[in-house]
Amino acid sequence: MTTILGEARPADAGRMDTLTVETAEPRRNETRPAEPRYAIYFAPPAKSPLWRFGSAVIGYDAESGRELPPPPLSRFTPERWRDITSEPRRYGFHGTLKAPFRLAPDRDEASLRAVCARFAADRASFACAGVMLASIGRFLALKTVSTCSALNRLAAGAVAAFDDFRAPMTEAERERRLRAPLTERQKDYLARWGYPYVLDDFRFHMTLTGPLDDADRAAAAEELAELFARSGADGPLIVGGIALYRQEARQDGAGGERFRLIERYGFGS
Repeated sequence: MTTILGEARPADAGRMDTLTVETAEPRRNETRPAEPRYAIYFAPPAKSPLWRFGSAVIGYDAESGRELPPPPLSRFTPERWRDITSEPRRYGFHGTLKAPFRLAPDRDEASLRAVCARFAADRASFACAGVMLASIGRFLALKTVSTCSALNRLAAGAVAAFDDFRAPMTEAERERRLRAPLTERQKDYLARWGYPYVLDDFRFHMTLTGPLDDADRAAAAEELAELFARSGADGPLIVGGIALYRQEARQDGAGGERFRLIERYGFGS
């Protein structure tokens, strides 16, 4: 499907009835060490049309680390398209389950990998109806064509299961998040889970562009709709595992390198 929907930030995601949320004092960390960040993402299989489509659009394969040439474009120059997709290229093609975090002081990557394996082993594959191109705020992304309760439950489980690995937010990170127009519930989620768009405010999506003005967003939507229609990626969305991504810190303090997919964990394995 290539229908393009315009949406606000998550407010209509299905409720997560399987997770009990306990109120906790926000954890704070006033320093920002030059350490890697990790994220628990959904990543389509590497040989799937969906992975090939998303990676080609953003110009980067997060599993191999390869730069990819821009797709055939009729409305943008290759240089302009690289600019439009610079933000999603930094993160790699993915759907967020547990948003990026630095490891807590008493945690390490080996134990995180072990919990990823146990988390995946306890789950079975499932299918959602498919994905479609959507406008979410000022950027373009793929979203599920209808609410997928199993995917919502998976994300809610990941938010809770991996939270002990998350280092506290720094005050600067918290202030940056609070600049966005958040609801009171989203502010509570930010304090408790380190990210505002979780649980009742979760909406699965796979980002394809950075923020765009109206004219560029309309042109990019037409471009992406044509590419998606030719990609073969419009079938059911099969969710058969999770992926662990890592972003190495830059020693010059100027943010981080691109995220890399460092391991996949198949469900039931």
